[in-house]
Amino acid sequence: MPSLNALRAFEATARLGSVSRAAQELHVTHGAVSRQIRALEDDLGTPLFQRQGRGLSLTAAGLRLRDASAAAFTQLREACDQLRGHTAQTPLVLGCPVSLLARWMIPRLERLMAELPELTLHLRPQELPFDEALTGLDAALLAGEAPWPSGWQVHELARECVGPVVSPHFAEQHGLLSSAPSALLQQPLLHTTSRPQAWQAWAQGQGLPATQLPPGQSFPHLYHLLEAAVAGRGVAIAPEQLVADDLTSGRLLAPWGFQATAAQWVLVAPSRAPAARLTALADWLKRALAAQR
Repeated sequence: MPSLNALRAFEATARLGSVSRAAQELHVTHGAVSRQIRALEDDLGTPLFQRQGRGLSLTAAGLRLRDASAAAFTQLREACDQLRGHTAQTPLVLGCPVSLLARWMIPRLERLMAELPELTLHLRPQELPFDEALTGLDAALLAGEAPWPSGWQVHELARECVGPVVSPHFAEQHGLLSSAPSALLQQPLLHTTSRPQAWQAWAQGQGLPATQLPPGQSFPHLYHLLEAAVAGRGVAIAPEQLVADDLTSGRLLAPWGFQATAAQWVLVAPSRAPAARLTALADWLKRALAAQR
């Protein structure tokens, strides 16, 4: 048999279509994955990938090995999941987008541990899209829109709501506290590249001409966007759930409230996963989200 590490590197690259994404999933370097694949090709005596422009495509041999290795690793994961399910103290590995993890989950972690002492939780930040198998995770907490992958069990927690937020100083300086939403057409608007259409969708919901929204500074992450708003750099748009603590503390204001989007906060897991711990966690998350409204 070839090296198991080489097969893992190949399977991840074939499934994700990228050496870089495979390296991130496996927590190794790009070079390590490339070396494992080359060693596997040398061992088998045949190329498994060929380059197409900047991407990779599988050869006929690669396609055959992809199908076999995917089935084998899926079977191994299912067996390990079943074994873990028989151990009450086994940690539940929960994946979260970084902004959701930092701004919502971690501040509530102490309360969660106090109220669900039987649940041992390991949190894993993840920026890449969650794959259909939720590889390496027992569950994921995320905000998004259906349809969801057919292989997931989905616990709906709360409807996502978004709205403009601003620092108290900026709001007072620009007379925004008693202004109509149309006042934002004259203000510097802050954007995040992860949600490029957020302002346009909000404006349409308010009956405002989205084409008249002024361009503004853009930030790669929601955390940076909100810190810029706190610093008085302009008006940001953000999910209500992720700014709830800032509104409570007075760091930010939401003069025009929030409007529901088509997205939902959900707890998802592979359909084969044992349901007891997931149901307990989903119920706790639903209560915590409802308490913010």
